Amino acid sequence: MQTATDLRTFLADLRRARIHFRLRDSREDAVGVDVVVPGERWEVDFLDDGSVEVEVFRSDGRIADESALADLIARHGD
Repeated sequence: MQTATDLRTFLADLRRARIHFRLRDSREDAVGVDVVVPGERWEVDFLDDGSVEVEVFRSDGRIADESALADLIARHGD
């Protein structure tokens, strides 16, 4: 795979690899791409200045039951 230096190249690479993605508009200075693959989620931001920011979130493989929901909401709610 070639290095993704711009948004269009990156999207073409994802399509060729048959990796699903969604475009995100959450920053004034960037176009975001959210990618979900087994065990990972990527947030890729293509900034107006030409730079690219990549954040990767990996699963530890543990799966919780519904009892985890109350704890998650308590920890992350206002």
